[in-house]
Amino acid sequence: MSSPTKLQGSMELKAAQVDLQAEAHCPICKEDFKNRVTIGCRHDFCHACISEFWKDRKGSFPCPVCHFNCPEGKFWSHEHLSQATEVSQPLPVKKIRNSPQGTCSSEMRPQPPAPCSGKDQEVFSPSPTSHFVWPIEDAALCTREQIEFYIKMWREKVEPAEKAIATQRRRSLELKRRVHLRREEVMSEYQQYMLILQNEEKSILEQLENEKVIALAKMNKNLENFSEHMSSLKCLLMEVEKKCAKSELELLASVKDVYKRNKNLECPRIVFFELKVRSLVLPPQYSGLDRIIKQFHVDVTLDPETAHCRLDVSEDKKAVLYGQMKELPNNQRRFHMYPIVLGSEGYSSGRQYWEVAVEHMCDWFLGVCKEPFPRSMDRSKNEQQPFSLQDGLWGVGLTSCQDYIGLGLKKIDLLPKVAPNRVGIFLDSDLHEVSFYNLSDKSLLCHFSDCASGALWPYFYTGYASVPLKICTAEDPEW
Repeated sequence: MSSPTKLQGSMELKAAQVDLQAEAHCPICKEDFKNRVTIGCRHDFCHACISEFWKDRKGSFPCPVCHFNCPEGKFWSHEHLSQATEVSQPLPVKKIRNSPQGTCSSEMRPQPPAPCSGKDQEVFSPSPTSHFVWPIEDAALCTREQIEFYIKMWREKVEPAEKAIATQRRRSLELKRRVHLRREEVMSEYQQYMLILQNEEKSILEQLENEKVIALAKMNKNLENFSEHMSSLKCLLMEVEKKCAKSELELLASVKDVYKRNKNLECPRIVFFELKVRSLVLPPQYSGLDRIIKQFHVDVTLDPETAHCRLDVSEDKKAVLYGQMKELPNNQRRFHMYPIVLGSEGYSSGRQYWEVAVEHMCDWFLGVCKEPFPRSMDRSKNEQQPFSLQDGLWGVGLTSCQDYIGLGLKKIDLLPKVAPNRVGIFLDSDLHEVSFYNLSDKSLLCHFSDCASGALWPYFYTGYASVPLKICTAEDPEW
């Protein structure tokens, strides 16, 4: 019978053999090591296995066991470990339960360098099962390379982080700028709204006052008629009473005249007056300008047959430029005195919206006109000019790069807060109204509610500078 000491020694020997066997197997292929190598985290693998595992990896070489990143994929070969592999080969093969994937036991994790002593100054692993000996020079070199790898990696991340911070700051400033602009737009729109309401209120009250004056004049006139009628009645009554006091013969002689006067005496009728029902009409931008633009945008084109002989109309009929004199066929519809051109189509019903770019232009005028419209200057009307009141013209324009005006039945001086680079024109043919918008800040430039009935034609005055006037399409981006 074996003594307890021998039995215990035998068991320890078997345990050591099992540990040695586990140490002699590659964690990747689970077989005996072939050309055993060690990587930076102190785990061992077959040279072929770790080389295949790190194949096609760029900049990152993780350990298959503990996922420790090994800089530049370096490893070290140890001949004495190959001898340990040969010793463990005769032992029976027994599966060793591996730790869960992605983790490693305390024995397998990289350990800090242990205190060293002796002439060789070697670093020993504190794990009793790793049996790994590493010279301090190699350990320091590996650690230094590992640190340099992370320094390089972190430096590469610094620049993108700095760019991200700069981008975020720019976006913060951009957000503040947009909020500031939007606040100004809202305030400007509100002021325009209040101005429209005040003007509309003033107009309605003036019309109401005019109706009152007219109605009171008619009623006062009718009161005078009633007074005259009462006087006539009283006179007739007195005469009849006197005639009744006369003799029978005189009464019969005068009664015929009394009947005649009574027949011609008519009582005036009472005058009734009803006030007109007037509703508040707001410009379209306060009832959803963006939706109206999308819904009523029309494709306006220029009519070359109406263009002045010095105007060059583009092939797509969307732009016009003041240029050289050209010989053109005589046409009654062509403008002769000023550089003017009309649209190809007139509008007599529905709603239409179009936009015109006027950037860098010193003189321009846009609007609608009623045909027939004068093509040449009337010598008897010396005041007739491109920017003077003309029958059948409603629009807005710029003169001498400084004065903005509106022309309709009267001339209006305009004071836009922002110089318009693009003008929107909204024509409501059913209500006989036309509105002009400064699309630079989406404010109302001018509004006319007294347009003529019938067809109205888009009107374009280009001025004499060689700067094109362009009709914008729905695809053109807003400025």
